[in-house]
Amino acid sequence: MTTLREIKTVGFIGLGIMGRSMAGHILAGGHELHVFSRTRAKAEDLLARGAVWRDTPGEIAATCDVVVTIVGLPQDVEEIYLGAAGLVERARRGAVLIDMTTSSPSLAARVADVAAAKGVAAIDAPVSGGDIGARNAKLSIMVGGDAAAVEHVRPLLSLMGDNIVRQGEAGAGQHTKMANQIAIACNMMAVCESLAYARRAGLDPRRVLKSIGTGAAASFALSVLGPRMLDGDFAPGFYVRHFIKDMGIALAEAERMKLNLPGLAQAKALYDRLAASGHADDGTQALFRLYDGTVG
Repeated sequence: MTTLREIKTVGFIGLGIMGRSMAGHILAGGHELHVFSRTRAKAEDLLARGAVWRDTPGEIAATCDVVVTIVGLPQDVEEIYLGAAGLVERARRGAVLIDMTTSSPSLAARVADVAAAKGVAAIDAPVSGGDIGARNAKLSIMVGGDAAAVEHVRPLLSLMGDNIVRQGEAGAGQHTKMANQIAIACNMMAVCESLAYARRAGLDPRRVLKSIGTGAAASFALSVLGPRMLDGDFAPGFYVRHFIKDMGIALAEAERMKLNLPGLAQAKALYDRLAASGHADDGTQALFRLYDGTVG
């Protein structure tokens, strides 16, 4: 394999709810940071702290030793990585490209193959932990790709998360994230139904959470998102529309593998209904709207 470049300059593309915090940790870690986002205003706080603005993803690739991306959709990933004057075309030999978007496993494998042919390493490293995990640098990072490249960038990943596991070759990180999203989707239905049941039975749902939140039913969705549901706080830590995208990828992969996932199919149907009611930009905990009467 091509000798990997010493990590001095880092590029970061995608400064949304999670990306801004993640990029900030890299900057605080002492790296020279170059940033790009479709909306420059999202970069202003990082620029004020010393980050360098670049006008295109290609400019970042031509400048940086490592490039990190966390964007919205698989088609965004494909355009940024494989498009004309994109990351793979413009990257310097020995660079590492890290996609932290939740995207298609097959696309991750294709990007890695195309990049390798140019002497560039591309790894997939989707994350879990939402806005809270991103702010606190406590993300779980699921990694697929060349083992040497993963170890090379592990110190950089450690600035953003504290649970970094290489799952296998390119695409394995994305498959792991699909497993994560499947568990969350089914758990979100369970939490909503549990709290709806408690309320209908005449119980104080918050008191119920004190009893069940530390037992066998314990989960992030129950202990963190449950109180938000009861407070009517549906601000996004992770958008409904992005979750629907993830569930769609997982269902497509399951169909390809001839695997039936009825729980995931039901969760997606409920979230599709929620989005169709105008709540695509709510947080995933807004599924409770279907149970509290806010959405019919």
